[in-house]
Amino acid sequence: MADRLAGKTALVTGATGSLGGAIARAFAAEGASVVASGRDAERGAALVAEIEAAGGRASFLVADLDGSAAASRDLAERATEKLGGRVDILVNNAGIFPGDKTAATEEETFDRVFAVNVKAPFFLTAAIAPAMAERGEGAIINLGSWVARLAVPVGALYASSKGALETLTRAWAAEFGPSGVRVNTISPGVMRPIADEPAPGEVMMVGTPAGVAGPASAVAAAAVYLASNEAEFVHATTLDVDGGRVGAAVIAGGGFG
Repeated sequence: MADRLAGKTALVTGATGSLGGAIARAFAAEGASVVASGRDAERGAALVAEIEAAGGRASFLVADLDGSAAASRDLAERATEKLGGRVDILVNNAGIFPGDKTAATEEETFDRVFAVNVKAPFFLTAAIAPAMAERGEGAIINLGSWVARLAVPVGALYASSKGALETLTRAWAAEFGPSGVRVNTISPGVMRPIADEPAPGEVMMVGTPAGVAGPASAVAAAAVYLASNEAEFVHATTLDVDGGRVGAAVIAGGGFG
């Protein structure tokens, strides 16, 4: 056990997924008391058991963040109570990813993606950030995506929802930063859901500096950094954990022309 987050409390949404689970485990390993939330109670219980077996402190709350303000407020209230009256760190990780092309996207799908990926974290942040600001400290971490800035010919809906979340990061940094609340985004690249197994879409990492999909632990390490005092001067930033996907192209043969 380390202590970079000792004495801190954290709420991680979408914690039954690979990235959310990795973040919850990493936070607990660094000394935080963690509330993990998600829709699958069985997987949530397994995550809590794993964290506790490693000496950490965690609990799980079932939550379907459907985009309604009521669902977000309910989770905020339950998590705050479970964590002894305060949430020091909020990770807005829960999200969905339909990958259809634009013409094949139904209105119902559009509404659901923006409800889960944008409305839910908006109202969860609205319910939690003011108390952070009143205390004069806190950290909010949003999970974006590399496709918000490097366009691909599928998934326009998902990409636009993650672009909206990056914009909210900057807006919330301006709104809550002066009161001591740091708001930042982590933008993962193509990640492996299971360690040492190929990831769907791994081919998209061809031509990048890393060349392969990344481990969930890399995103978790970035989240620990942004949640810790080490990032005390980091506001409104999008931290790319993407193997260089949006920043560099590796050209075979070593040159042009």
